[in-house]
Amino acid sequence: MEIDPSLQWLLATTMVLYVIGMYLIGYYAQRKIHGTEDFLVAGRKLPFSLAWMTLLATWFGAGTLLAAADEVRREGLQAAALDPFGAGVCLLLAGLFFAGPLWRMELLTVPDFFRRKFGVAAELIASCIMVPSYFGWVAAQFVALAGVLQLFFGIDPMFGLALVAIIGTGYTLMGGMWSVTLTDAVQISLVLVGLVVLAVVALGELGAGSVWNGLVRVGQETEPEMLRPFPTENIAAMLGWLGVFLTGALGNLPGQDLMQRVFAAKSASTARWACLVAGLFYLSFGLLPLLLALVGNLLFPDDVTSEILPALAHAFLHPVVAVVFVVAMLSAVLSTIDSAILSPASVLAENVLSKFLGQDSLSLNRYSVLAVALCSLGLAYLGENAYELLETAYVLTLVGLFVPLTIGLYSQPQSGRPALASMGIGVGVWGLHFVLGCETFLPGVPLIGTWQLPLSLAATGCSLVGYFLLEPPWKIQWGSPAKIAITGEKNCSPD
Repeated sequence: MEIDPSLQWLLATTMVLYVIGMYLIGYYAQRKIHGTEDFLVAGRKLPFSLAWMTLLATWFGAGTLLAAADEVRREGLQAAALDPFGAGVCLLLAGLFFAGPLWRMELLTVPDFFRRKFGVAAELIASCIMVPSYFGWVAAQFVALAGVLQLFFGIDPMFGLALVAIIGTGYTLMGGMWSVTLTDAVQISLVLVGLVVLAVVALGELGAGSVWNGLVRVGQETEPEMLRPFPTENIAAMLGWLGVFLTGALGNLPGQDLMQRVFAAKSASTARWACLVAGLFYLSFGLLPLLLALVGNLLFPDDVTSEILPALAHAFLHPVVAVVFVVAMLSAVLSTIDSAILSPASVLAENVLSKFLGQDSLSLNRYSVLAVALCSLGLAYLGENAYELLETAYVLTLVGLFVPLTIGLYSQPQSGRPALASMGIGVGVWGLHFVLGCETFLPGVPLIGTWQLPLSLAATGCSLVGYFLLEPPWKIQWGSPAKIAITGEKNCSPD
C-alpha cells in the first residue's frame, strides 16, 4: 500500500506531538508518586470514571484492533472467541464475583493473595507462573505496532520494535499506575471515536452512501459460515472453540493487569461497577473491528494480506481523519503496552526480588519495568505471530492460577498444599503437551484422545483435580468472601 508523502509527514508530525503529549501526562503523573502504593495502585484513589476507562483500555489493543480483525477476515466470527468475546465476558465475571472481595483485602499484587491464603511458597510459584505469561502479550503489542509503522512509514521492524518498546516503557517508568491510568483515559477516548468514524465511513462506502445498506450487504453477501459465532459441524470443533473462549473468559481473572485496576479503585463498589461497565463497552465496541473485517472482505476481495483496519482508513478516510484514526490505533496499542509491562513488573518486584534484595521497593519496581520490557522485546524479535502470542499469554494463568484463586477466595484453606498441587499439576500437564507439540489432551491415548479435548480445558480440569485430591470439596470451609478470615498478615473485614 503506497502512502502519499504529504500524508506521511502529517501523520509523522501528529504522532510525534501525540507521544510528547503522553510524556507530559506521564510527567504530571510522576508528581503523584510518593511511594510504592502510589506507583502500583494509584494510592487506591481511582474514581469510577478513570477506573472503567483504564480497564477497557488495558485489553483494547492489538488483539482486538489488528490481530482479531484480521483473523475474522480470514476465518469468520468464530475466530473472535478469544478476543473480544472471551475477554469481554472476563470483565463481567470479574465484576460479578471477584472485584469486591479482592478489593477488600487491600492487596498490591495477585501473588499477595496467594501468600495470605496459601503461604510464601504459593506466592513464589504464582509469581513464576504469572510474570513470563505477560511477555508474549507485550511482545504481541510490540509486533503489531511495529507493523503499523512499517505499513505507513516503511520503518524496518527491527528498528520499529525497539522504538515502540522505548516509547511505551518511558512514560510507564515515570508515573506507574497514575501515568498508565491518565494516558489510558485519553487513549481509549481516541480509540472509540476513531472506530465509530471508520465504521460509519466504511459501511457508507459499501452501501453507496447508506450505512444501513452497507450493513444489509454484509449480512447478505458474506458467506453464512463466516457469520457463525461458533462452529456447529461437530463436537470436536465446538470443544475447540469453547477452549479458546474460556481461555479468554477465565484465563485473565487471576491476571495482575486486571486486578491491579481493581485494587486501585477507591472502593469495592467502584471496582465492581468499573469491571461491569468496561465489560459491556468491550463487547459492544469490540464488535466494530469484526464488522470492519467483514466489510473489508467485500470492498477488497483480492487483497487478504494487508492489515484491514489501516487499509480501510487509508482508502476511505479523508487524510486528516485517517491520521486521527491511525493515532487512535497507536493509542490502543500503547494503552495495552504500558499496562502489560507494569503488571508483571510489579509482581517481579514485590513478590520475588524484594525477598532477595534489600533495595527500596519503588526502585525495584522501576528496574523491573525495564526488565520486563527487555524480555518482551527479545521475544518479539523471534517473529512469532501476534495472535498466537496473545493466546498463549492467557493460558498459563488459566491452567495454573484460576482454580486456587477461585477456591481460595470463597473458602478458608487449611494449608497451602492443595494450591501448590493445583498449580504444579495444571502447569505441568499444559507444559508437557506444549513442549511435545500437542494441541489436544492425550492425543495418542485410546478413548481420551478421540474426544480431542482442548489442552487449556483439560489442564484446568487437572488443576482442579489436583486441588481436591489434597483438600476434598466436603472438607473445605466454604463461605462468603466478606466473612472469611484471611490467614497470614491481616484479616478481611466485612463490607
